[in-house]
Amino acid sequence: EPTNHLDLESIQAFNENVAEFPGVVLLSSHDHTFMQTVANRVIELTPSGIIDKLMTFDEYLNDERIHLQREEMYGVGV
Repeated sequence: EPTNHLDLESIQAFNENVAEFPGVVLLSSHDHTFMQTVANRVIELTPSGIIDKLMTFDEYLNDERIHLQREEMYGVGV
């Protein structure tokens, strides 16, 4: 976890810098707020292929079409 041992001020500065970084950052995190703050593209690897969407993390999680696509790609209710 990139923000696991940081204080609140350091977390905010880190999130802002990652969000403003002009290049590509590939990350995995359990920190929902971090993902929502910095992610503008979500790529999910599934057993049946990938789901690649240009949207925020919350938009990805709340999109009904993506939910149905995930169920289909995993072969079970997600």
